[in-house]
Formats: sequence, structure tokens, C-alpha cells
Amino acid sequence: MEELLDSIEPMKPLVRGDVVEGVVMRSDPEGILVNVGHKAEGIIPPGEMRSLSREGAEMPAVGDDIVAYVIRGESAEGAAILSLDKAIGEQGWMTLQKAKESGENLTGRIVGFNRGGCIVDVVSIQGFVPMSQLMSVSRNELRRIREASESRAPAEDGQDTEAPEATEPAESPEERYIGNEIEVKVLELNRSRNRAILSERQAVQGQRDARKAKLIGELIIGERRHGTVSGISSFGAFVDLGGADGLVHISELSWTPVRSPEDVVKVGQEVDVQVLSIDAVNNRIALSIKRLQPEPWETIHERLQVGDIVDATVTKLADFGAFARVEGSVEGLIHISELAPRMIQHPREVVREGDEVRLKVLRIEPERRRLGLSLVQAEQEGYY
Repeated sequence: MEELLDSIEPMKPLVRGDVVEGVVMRSDPEGILVNVGHKAEGIIPPGEMRSLSREGAEMPAVGDDIVAYVIRGESAEGAAILSLDKAIGEQGWMTLQKAKESGENLTGRIVGFNRGGCIVDVVSIQGFVPMSQLMSVSRNELRRIREASESRAPAEDGQDTEAPEATEPAESPEERYIGNEIEVKVLELNRSRNRAILSERQAVQGQRDARKAKLIGELIIGERRHGTVSGISSFGAFVDLGGADGLVHISELSWTPVRSPEDVVKVGQEVDVQVLSIDAVNNRIALSIKRLQPEPWETIHERLQVGDIVDATVTKLADFGAFARVEGSVEGLIHISELAPRMIQHPREVVREGDEVRLKVLRIEPERRRLGLSLVQAEQEGYY
């Protein structure tokens, strides 16, 4: 019997701040009576269960399991006083702490804005997403929201202002976003200061990295994929292949020399691309748009014949002649002997880079990517 008594866990008194589980023994608008074990009982008064009406939940029924926060422990004066509302908050903080430790994302709902970012309700806790960590609301929109809020502020020093004419109220900038759900990651928690800092940017980036890793495992070098241009930089264009971006380098946008990627594609444009390479270690995908089109030299005989007179642009000068672009990436050489009917020392005596000229096609060698051109013979045939 002594061993049996020793094995029984002693009854732990209820202390303010405890979060306890119990069973509903009575439930009505006057309060909820909860059995929290060891024959201990607690009362949840009406003022501590406002969350039920606020969230549209039904009153717990007799026999239901329930979680409550201890406001006051049992005493000679009566049963413990419990709170449903505070329990929801405590559970929310515990959920946030677990999410911070595991790195998992949580879903929150935008409930308001301030000068530095937005307020998000996540697991019944109001957290803050700084402007730098927002993705779904741009800096310009945040500035408009702040300006609109300041314009609605009451006049200082009790100054009277002329009442505006009654008009249909316009939608405020923040109303477009309040109520929207966003994915967030927990950056910082301070329960004592009631502070939760969240990041939408890190949550979105984490999702994109996961999708990209999955996509990289599915891609095949050389295959054709359909995507949407998601961004443009000076060195190329990013194409979303379905949740993950690949880069089309500026040299892979077109067979024609490209000065700026914006000359070829626009953000939001749908394009077909070819997969050039996959770097699983660095999560990078290299794509090409131009390689889905015939290389100009492969079909040059469809457009040019020996003897044709063509318009061209001088692109570079060398001691032995001048190079001229005939079309796209197709360039040919005007040998120094084909620049003028007289002997010259350097091509600059006849042409300059950027000059527009008319030339006669002398040779076409697509397999060697060579084209022979003549300025003299075009002039002799009366094309100047």
C-alpha cells in the first residue's frame, strides 16, 4: 500500500499562468464549469469567453474537452477562475514559438497598417510585418496608405475645418488589402513585450526555393518549356516556369545582337524556352529563347544568293578589311581589295563603323560562318 501511495502523482495546485486541459461539466451563458482533474474545478466567467461570440463558435457542450488559462488558482474562497480568451492567446504564442523553431510558414490575415508596415493576425496573435519584409504590398502602396491615414487625422489645436460636401465614400488604399491572407515566417518573438515580428518575404522565398528544387529535379536539358517573363535585368530576363525562375541570358534572347532585354521581352509576356543547363547545387536554371528558332546561318541560302545586292552596316574595321552586318547575327567580310578600285592602306580611308552601305554577295559559306562581300562591285554595277 505504501508503494502504491508513493506511485500516485501528488495533486499539483493550479497557479496563475498555467494552461490546463479539462472537461466541461456545465455550460450556459452564466459561465462554464470545468473539471481540470484531481477533483479540481474551475469556472470560466462570461467575461473570459468573449472569443466564442467574436469567432462565431458554438458554446462548448457538457463532456467536451477544453483548454483554459488559469487567472486565479483554487482557494478557500472558491474554485479556480479560468479564461478561454487568454488560453487562445497562449496557444497562439506556443504555436508561434514552435513555428519559429521549426522554420515552418504560418497563414495570417492582414488587419491593419502603420507607418512601418502592416499588422497581421496569425493564430489569434497580432504580429508585425515590417515594410522590408512585405511582398504583397509595394512600397508605393504603403506610402499611399500612410498619406491617406495622415490626411484623415483630425485637425490640431481644435481648429475648425470646413465640412466637405456629402459624397460617396471612396475606397481607402488599405481596404484593398485588409482581410487578405498571406504566408509568413516568424522572425522574432518576445512574449513579455507582446512582440511578434513576421516576414512574408522569407516565407515566399522559402516556398519558391522548395518549388525550384522540385522543378530542377524534373527538368531535362534540351527540353522545351512554356513560361512567363517575371523580371528583367541588364544581363537578361527571368522566366517563371511554374513557381521557379530560370535565367535567359541576354546572349540567349535572340540571334540578333540585343542592346537591352526590354527590346525583346516584357514582364508578363508568355514565352517558350529551351533548358540549357541545370545547377542543382546552386538552384540555378539557364534557359534560351533564341535556340528554339533556326540559327540564321542554317537557312541563309533561303534568303541570300551569290550575286545579290544587300544593304548592310559596317560593324568593325581591321587592317585587312571591314566587317558588315547583313542581317541579325550574319556578318560578312569586305576584303580591303573589295573596298575601293584603287590601292588603299586601311579601310578607314573608305568607310567608318556604323556606315550604311550597299554590297554585292561574292561567297556564302554557312558551314564556316563566312560571307564574302564587295563594295567595289556593287558600285560598278550602278547601285550607288
